[in-house]
Amino acid sequence: MDWLDEVKWDRDGLVPAIAQEASSGDVLMFAWMNRESLALTLQRGEAVYWSRSRQRLWHKGEESGHVQQVHEIRLDCDADVVLLKVTQRGHEPGIACHTGRHSCFYRRLDRDSGAWSAVDPVLKDPESIYK
Repeated sequence: MDWLDEVKWDRDGLVPAIAQEASSGDVLMFAWMNRESLALTLQRGEAVYWSRSRQRLWHKGEESGHVQQVHEIRLDCDADVVLLKVTQRGHEPGIACHTGRHSCFYRRLDRDSGAWSAVDPVLKDPESIYK
């Protein structure tokens, strides 16, 4: 698997991964991948990440059903960030965030007040997603 050798893995054997919605260009989430998760992502055609908190592979949607179908895997110019172009499955519109939102990037900084505020709606109550 020499294509995996071209990735610049960090000292923990991880690489940052960004999931971007193929149809809209929305950035859905950021996660980490190791060699195995990136290889499995290619093999399955669905996003598999490395969960640092659980210290195990994490097939996106394994609990929620909100699977990411992967259309493209890209590597940045420095070979140290992976971009997945995905279709978010399992709910319409797609839910990528564990908060029940479309994107994990739902908070915006107000420059005047210096405060973060949620600007995107909860599409589905997380309590009903994760039982």
